[in-house]
Amino acid sequence: HTSNPATEDSSWFAMEYLPGQYDQRADSAEQAIQLVVGYKPSIRTGRLFVFDKLSPTDMDKVKDYLINHVDSQEKDLLLIEKPSVPLPTEVPTIHGFTELNEVSLLQFHKEWSFSFDLDDLKFIQDYFIQENRNPTETELKVLDTYWSDHCRHTTFLTELKDIQFQGNFAQKLEEVFERYLNLRKELGREHKPISLMDIGTIAAKYLRANGKLNDLVITDEINACTIEIEVDVEGEKQDWYLLFKNETHNHPTEIEPFGGASTCVGGAIRDPLSGRAFVYQAMRVTGAANPLERIEDTLEGKLPQKKITKSAAKGYSSYGNQIGLATSQVAEIYDPGYKAKRMEVGYVAGAVPKNWVRREAPLPGDRVIMVGGKTGRDGVGGASGSSKVQDETSINTLSAEVQKGDAVEERKIQRLFRKPEVTRLIKKCNDFGAGGVSVAIGEIADSLHINLDKLPTKYAGLNGTELAISESQERMAVVVEAKDVAAFIEHASQENLLAVEVAEVTDSGRMQVYWRGEMIVDLDRTFLDTAGTQKSMNATALCDVNEEKKNTTPLTLEQFKKELGKLNVASQKGLIENFDSHVGRTTVLMPLGGKNLKTPSLASVNTIPVLHKSTTTVAISTWGFSVDLANKNPFLMGGYAVVESLAKLVASGGNHKNARLSFQEYFEKLGADAVKWGKPLQALLGALEAQLAFETAAIGGKDSMSGSFENLHVPPTLISFACAVGELKNIISPEIKSE
Repeated sequence: HTSNPATEDSSWFAMEYLPGQYDQRADSAEQAIQLVVGYKPSIRTGRLFVFDKLSPTDMDKVKDYLINHVDSQEKDLLLIEKPSVPLPTEVPTIHGFTELNEVSLLQFHKEWSFSFDLDDLKFIQDYFIQENRNPTETELKVLDTYWSDHCRHTTFLTELKDIQFQGNFAQKLEEVFERYLNLRKELGREHKPISLMDIGTIAAKYLRANGKLNDLVITDEINACTIEIEVDVEGEKQDWYLLFKNETHNHPTEIEPFGGASTCVGGAIRDPLSGRAFVYQAMRVTGAANPLERIEDTLEGKLPQKKITKSAAKGYSSYGNQIGLATSQVAEIYDPGYKAKRMEVGYVAGAVPKNWVRREAPLPGDRVIMVGGKTGRDGVGGASGSSKVQDETSINTLSAEVQKGDAVEERKIQRLFRKPEVTRLIKKCNDFGAGGVSVAIGEIADSLHINLDKLPTKYAGLNGTELAISESQERMAVVVEAKDVAAFIEHASQENLLAVEVAEVTDSGRMQVYWRGEMIVDLDRTFLDTAGTQKSMNATALCDVNEEKKNTTPLTLEQFKKELGKLNVASQKGLIENFDSHVGRTTVLMPLGGKNLKTPSLASVNTIPVLHKSTTTVAISTWGFSVDLANKNPFLMGGYAVVESLAKLVASGGNHKNARLSFQEYFEKLGADAVKWGKPLQALLGALEAQLAFETAAIGGKDSMSGSFENLHVPPTLISFACAVGELKNIISPEIKSE
């Protein structure tokens, strides 16, 4: 600054990002100056707020509202601080770990705040006893990440043993459950554990076995739902892949709304993108408590609902608008339960010509290249953190888990993967999401030699553990043959993308990670793939349905106005207009139609993104979920979510027989409470009945099972996303027509 803004008639303060948080403005300024002077300077940015004179009390309130201490701090303008860069310490070996008794192991578990449970820790101890050594810090952190609920769906894979149905709806639940058991028998799956995952996926297995899902693409790359479609390109029929994916960032968005929501859509994009698809279409469905609540009524340890809602909308839209993603369906659902933890769900679709994609198993000698953003501390522990329950101290202790998105960097990867000469070099690809190197590269092949010293970093001072588990955004891991490494790196450099060879596929049967020439991770693949111990729980599906009495009171104008004034009925035009709905020139239905642009569309409809030519083939995407039903009857909620998503699709000109589904489950932390376990059980049974009735199935999905804050819990939530291919001439918009 050049002058002191303080006067007797004003109040002011400045704020800046915490050291280690990605600052897009500073990064852009550094790159711009580098173009002019030839070297990259070090820049930090901040913001100065000047107000009319405020009392100290009011000033503190303003600061509390504007500064989120998870990622920002107040700045002293009299100081120019240069962040110190301490030398990283060696990765310690946890001496004595294999000798800990049961009591000491419990204390160790508490001290390290693992996301996995004590049984898993004992399982790890037994493994290292067999290995005849103690683990390194990095190995324990990698396992905590690799086996987290976020990465390995441990809640959904828990075996359900003593399943009971109670209440006056029990008979219906038992009928559908019996049908599920018959499907298991018919498919020869009786030896498999009964789990939420099995119930959620059995419809797809059954329908595919009976020839009803012939378009489903089965591959080791399971990052996104993939179907094979036929695209009309100016009269020529071409084979394409259509990929779609839903993603949540509930935990990060709750503690840092802008960054959490922006990386929600960024992470969703990278899943189909890793399948080499060009991602062009999006929807956003969110859940919040009352955003009109007074700031003074904010719960201790929480951000105000207004701040979460508005900042999250800016974060998601900012990222989507910068990368060029047409977001033509935006909806926010309001319920007091979402005060426990916000729901932030992004859905995206992408497409790629079939002959652009090469899928082959990695072989010894193949190389793994990391392409995209550099590695920093942002996002360290995000996967394990999102698998934990938030408490009132979380807002002050989770800064390392917050990630910042860089849409410009991801846009470069989109451009790179838009070239067939690049995609045909790639044997296998995985996106850097939760878990960083340890998961993104760790999943890509059974045997690996990973060299962390080759990882580009945002700044100095990162130790081996941080390098191994950082979830820094906008990165991809690709497997290429050794002879293709130079060609791939050259293609990346043409898009101003950093690409470096960081690993080699081996035949050791182990994941081995090196830093500073020392091996800091050496884990057997068989052990790693166990995902910990097999969990088991009891489930009690308790559902009492009260017969609703018909309202015979005449509808008055005042009652009608009151109904229109409810949060879930009110227009969301102001929210919708934050999002670019037609970037990319593929949008068929605008989000709002009619003479006054006030009629919401029922579907997101876009033409397939064909390069340099035109097409009449469209992808139709819809969603379904009723929070009112969720609070009354989870079974009906799950079933009608499927019905609603398909009904919207048909009403928009699609064919439900061609539709494929993806589910988003979001529930409270289940713990060991059988009744709580019964809620997702009911929802999935409802969805199963609907899938079988319509003869279409969920071919993917995402679960988030930590929606609790002290005594508050999110409502049982199952969102059904439906996607189908159709013809442009058949699309119907919902507004009343003049003819």
